Amino acid sequence: MDSAARAWFGRRTSSAGDYPIELLQAAKSASGQRVSVVLPARDEAATVAEVVSRINRELVPAGLVDELVVIDSDSTDDTAGRARAAGATVHAARQVPAGVEPLAGKGEALWKSLFVTTGDLLVFIDADLTEWGAHFVTGLLGPLLTQPDVLLVKGFYDRLADDLPGAAEVAPQGGRVTELCARPLLNLYWPELAAVVQPLAGEWAIRRSLFSSLPVPVGYGVEFATLADTYARHGLPAIAQVDLGRRGHRHQAVHDLGVMAAEILATAMRRLPGGVRPAEPGELAQYDRQAPDGWRQRPVPTAERPPARENPYYREVRCSG
Repeated sequence: MDSAARAWFGRRTSSAGDYPIELLQAAKSASGQRVSVVLPARDEAATVAEVVSRINRELVPAGLVDELVVIDSDSTDDTAGRARAAGATVHAARQVPAGVEPLAGKGEALWKSLFVTTGDLLVFIDADLTEWGAHFVTGLLGPLLTQPDVLLVKGFYDRLADDLPGAAEVAPQGGRVTELCARPLLNLYWPELAAVVQPLAGEWAIRRSLFSSLPVPVGYGVEFATLADTYARHGLPAIAQVDLGRRGHRHQAVHDLGVMAAEILATAMRRLPGGVRPAEPGELAQYDRQAPDGWRQRPVPTAERPPARENPYYREVRCSG
């Protein structure tokens, strides 16, 4: 890790406990900024209601959250119904007007959230959380509300390793795609970002002014792209990270993580000097004994949405708001 990364870690790393609700209430009131909390969700009926309920119960009455929105990405279960019953405003990603052909993916949901929210500050929280707290939201808001030069805040935490050996223990490292793909990429090609503990964390916060100016990969490349693009445009001082403590969530199968890793690689390669575009359409061949010929071809989403502020539908929404 280079000296710039080490120095940044010391200056821009804090803990959720550093931002008590009273401090954030005063800062939010003084700034006049609105806060939107967004949960991208696909088939998360088992967990989404509890996540929504806790935020709705603990942070909305406190005046820290002005909007609580779930973007439903083609769920086949009752994710939308349970989120709505728990108090969220729910939008189907495919039905958000943006003047483009709808695509599937987490990044698509986050990009679409710009069209249906009004917050100056956006906090993204995964909908599959099983161990967490409302301090996830307050911790991520902290640097944005108290440090005007911070534009992007990444969360990090100890991960409950419930699908790995020693299930009752927590692991301080990031997920498997983080440690085997994203972290090596950052260390090799973006060494000043090597001190970002969990670059792919699904819990992060950003100023609308920044997010609406960035291209957004439609799939799981959204977190890597946002981090790399913020650094490229605004440098290390614009980024902060917050220790959120302990986190549990549903883990994915290794074959599914392979597709995620391919998306991260495609996202990173685009952002290397000279820019390498992935093959279209992107596919990943994976061996499977149950498949007719032993192989499965998995699609790899590689499309990126242009910055929302360049979209006439977005400009119309912002002007009318």
